Amino acid sequence: MNLNRLAKWLPAVLTLAAAIFMMMPPRPVRGMEIEKFCRMPVLEGGRVKPLDSVARNAILLIQERQTIRFENRTLSPDEWILDVMFRPAVADQQPIFSIDDPDVLGLMGMAQSNQRRFSFATLGPHLDEIVKQAQTAMGIEAVKRSRFQSAVVKLYGRLEKYHGLRNSMQLMDTPGLFMELQTLNTPEAAARHQALAELALFKPLAPLAGQDPDAWLSVGTALDRASAGSMHPSLLPLARAGAAYTVGDAASFNAATADLASQVSSVRPEALRRAGSELLFNRVEPFYIGMIFYMLALGGIFFSWLGRREFFQEGAFSFLWGAAIIHTLGLASRIVLQGRPPVTNLYSSAVFVGWGAVILAIVLERMYRRGFATAVGAASGFVSLIIAHHLAMEGDTMEMMRAVLDSNFWLATHVVTITIGYSATFLAGAIAIAFTLRKLFARNRDEATTKVLADMTYGIICFALLFSFVGTVLGGIWADQSWGRFWGWDPKENGALLIVLWNAVILHARWAGYIREKGLMACAIFGNIITSLSWFGVNMLGVGLHSYGFTDAAFMWLFLFIGSQLVLIGLTLLPDSFHVGAKA
Repeated sequence: MNLNRLAKWLPAVLTLAAAIFMMMPPRPVRGMEIEKFCRMPVLEGGRVKPLDSVARNAILLIQERQTIRFENRTLSPDEWILDVMFRPAVADQQPIFSIDDPDVLGLMGMAQSNQRRFSFATLGPHLDEIVKQAQTAMGIEAVKRSRFQSAVVKLYGRLEKYHGLRNSMQLMDTPGLFMELQTLNTPEAAARHQALAELALFKPLAPLAGQDPDAWLSVGTALDRASAGSMHPSLLPLARAGAAYTVGDAASFNAATADLASQVSSVRPEALRRAGSELLFNRVEPFYIGMIFYMLALGGIFFSWLGRREFFQEGAFSFLWGAAIIHTLGLASRIVLQGRPPVTNLYSSAVFVGWGAVILAIVLERMYRRGFATAVGAASGFVSLIIAHHLAMEGDTMEMMRAVLDSNFWLATHVVTITIGYSATFLAGAIAIAFTLRKLFARNRDEATTKVLADMTYGIICFALLFSFVGTVLGGIWADQSWGRFWGWDPKENGALLIVLWNAVILHARWAGYIREKGLMACAIFGNIITSLSWFGVNMLGVGLHSYGFTDAAFMWLFLFIGSQLVLIGLTLLPDSFHVGAKA
């Protein structure tokens, strides 16, 4: 009894401990309160965000992870972006550019080795050739590019991002922003100010009281206005902070950061508050913690099959509850920060699909108490967050909405409803996969558990049909209001219709007796293929009115997924004698 109580409450204790640890602010670096500086709001990509988000998104895009190893220590994204902006000579030596294509390495005269990350200084002598090859490749449709062409275009995009960061606060190869303020009216100053305004990746200077809330300024534009006698009040503390960071003067840097925060708070307090909230969200990383808890839940179920079934199964279910709570809080935080419903792009759809599957799995586990729903829910949550993690490498996950999507009502009805349909269809397929693996490897298979799995799959397919159908109809109504037609046979519309039809086919086949348990499971797994094509596949086509999240990076993974599902369907349909526990 005591062990079962421990299994029940341990996840809650670990969740609280993880939250407290992740919410603690990092220690100052060389005495400088870098995170406070990176809390400052900036305008980038059409939305106001903390400089911390700019740093994290940029480093993810450039090197596919958020930490940098340099000189035997780990740099945070905030320290890295300050190095890029104010100590470019140091930043240029940091190995951050991820390159693993052998032909791209060959382009630079480098042999393939275990080295996967290179510094800007290393790539510098080859920039002209990289730009030339990238521009040639960009003249070719993305789906028709060779592996080398895709890789060199990706490298060019990373270099372009880095170049924009280097020229956002001060122009590269100049004495710096503080010196720029001392030489505002020299003959060369105007050209430098214009170049800085054109090259900047973001705008760090908030609109003043009474100005348009969107009237953020780049440093170059602010310098140009300062030379005409209109000095933005944030420009001087920004220059002081940059100069202090360059020479490692912690006291001056912290004082300038405090002055900058005070000035922004006096004119745009709401922007500073939202930036602080987003920085806290970035620091806590709820979806990363959620992945860990999903893995612990899955591990608990595996141990329950080896022994102490009640103890490990109870612990696994508690970990699934903990993961679901963390997942829900992360999802709710994004909704508040964005001011939007939960699904706005491919990244958020991956987060939401996994969340929906987990909630449904918890309901099933409460109903049947067999452990299979816990295993399926934990696997679904983990895989969906892994997919979301890789999608995050494409850029800002809270990006501005396209005009046609700028409707919170329809995002909250059509998009959410149909995404719940995705979740349910995938969950049915996942339960069917569990059925197949049990059939192949379980030595003792009782018919009661087999019936439970079939009942769970059937019930979830009914749920998926309802939400897929309602979501598709709502989408038609939205299309009628936005585009003047209810249905246009767009690829995304066709995919949504296929999900509805396939779920209806499964249910009718089951009612009519055309399929039994194995047939039901095989059809449910095939539903994974249809849903993946509707969810991701149509976006890869790059055609149609619904291609808002185009990406060609997942082509290989999508085809591998489809291949794996076809193999599982074949295994599902094998005779019952083909399993580990079968007698010879």
